[in-house]
Amino acid sequence: MSPLKQHLADTIIKSMKAREIERVKVLRNVQAVIKQIEIDRRTELDDADVLEVLQKQLKQRHESLTIFTENDREDLATKEQFEIDIINEFMPKQMDDAELSVLVNAEIAKQGATSMRDMGSVMAVLKDKAAGRADPALISKLVKQALQG
Repeated sequence: MSPLKQHLADTIIKSMKAREIERVKVLRNVQAVIKQIEIDRRTELDDADVLEVLQKQLKQRHESLTIFTENDREDLATKEQFEIDIINEFMPKQMDDAELSVLVNAEIAKQGATSMRDMGSVMAVLKDKAAGRADPALISKLVKQALQG
């Protein structure tokens, strides 16, 4: 079992002992998504794959949070924010914009990328380097800006 999945399982047990019912629900939901993907793929997920699943879960909850906030559903927005906070506990420290810009510019310089045709190769490397520490959409945006401007 990957260290991240083990940490998730240990946290569920600790939360159950502390009788944090809502927290256990969120953690079990995430664990169930991971197990379902493992069953579908017929393989065990490693930490990188688990981080990818967690990122997708966060993205879904952020989208729901936006919708609930726009429609003045504070009760549901609060619930989504609670789930986001719990999932974020398992994510590595996020890179700030300055760190991400340095990483993007360094990779572009390293590869000698000069146009949008080079974006795919730059993104492939950056996706691995920043796995779980930055939103791929933000990385893509920064790469586009650097290559176009």
